[in-house]
Amino acid sequence: MTMPALPNAELAVMELLWRKDRLTGRQIIDRLYADAPKPQHGTVQRLLQRLAAKGFVVRDRSLGISVFSPAISRDAYASAQLESLANRLTQGSLVPMITRLVADNKLSQDEIENLHRILDEEI
Repeated sequence: MTMPALPNAELAVMELLWRKDRLTGRQIIDRLYADAPKPQHGTVQRLLQRLAAKGFVVRDRSLGISVFSPAISRDAYASAQLESLANRLTQGSLVPMITRLVADNKLSQDEIENLHRILDEEI
């Protein structure tokens, strides 16, 4: 699945939505810009509009106020970005990336055991 990489500001909004599932624009502003010296309503509205245009969020207006929720899961986004990275760096193979993570001790023992379980199920 081709999915664009998100800029940091859009990814911050998505992180909130993945954690909370449904938020109003005001809730997003309050969580992302609580200490901002000036209102960030316009900024958040533009971020939400861009995310909706890209198919990342859906807007529910049935309650009289717009409530936003993720249209794709964090796992789907992460998988697409990993696939894109593999295509750019290793001609589409994830094996060199996984091998590097294991060799550099970047995976916990639980993560390695999970990989073993997944591989055993697939074989």
